[in-house]
Amino acid sequence: MILTEKEIEVLEIIEKDSRIQTDVLAKMIALTPEETKSIIEKLEKEKIIVDYSSAINWRKVDGHEGVTAMIDVKVTPKRGVGFDEVAERIYRFPEVRSVYLMSGAYDLSVIIEGHSMSEVAQFVSGKLSTIDSVISTTTHFIMKKYKHDGTVYEQDDEDHRIVVSP
Repeated sequence: MILTEKEIEVLEIIEKDSRIQTDVLAKMIALTPEETKSIIEKLEKEKIIVDYSSAINWRKVDGHEGVTAMIDVKVTPKRGVGFDEVAERIYRFPEVRSVYLMSGAYDLSVIIEGHSMSEVAQFVSGKLSTIDSVISTTTHFIMKKYKHDGTVYEQDDEDHRIVVSP
C-alpha cells in the first residue's frame, strides 16, 4: 500500500511514542485533530498499525522477573505451505511472544517467556520438539536486557567523560 507523506509521518511519530495525544500529533504534522484521527483510524483498519504496546522492565519488580529464551528451530518445510504452517502451530502457544523466519543455520527463531528455566525446558521438550516438522532446537536464555525495540532499559546517568582542565 502506498502511503502519503503525512501518513508516514504519523507512523514514525507513533512508533516512537504510542501514547502521544492526537491534538499534539496533529500540531506536529500540521493537520487538524480530526484529519489526524482519520489517518490513524485508516492505518489501524488496514492493519498497518497492528498494536500499541508498553516496554516494562520486569527485573525491577520483585517476584516478576521471569525468564525469556530465544530458541533457534530447524524445521522441515511442508510442500505448498513452506514454513508458514509450522510457524503458526508454534505461535499459537501462549508462552510464545515472537516467531521469525530466519536466514542461516536455523529456520525459525522463537522467543518465549516463562516463570523459570525449567518451565522453558518443559515447553521445549514437551511442546516444541514434539511438532512433526521440528528437526532440532537450540535454546538461549536472555540474562539481561540492555535495549529492546529501541528502548534502553538501564541507562547509567553518570557522566563518564574524562575531565579536562587547563
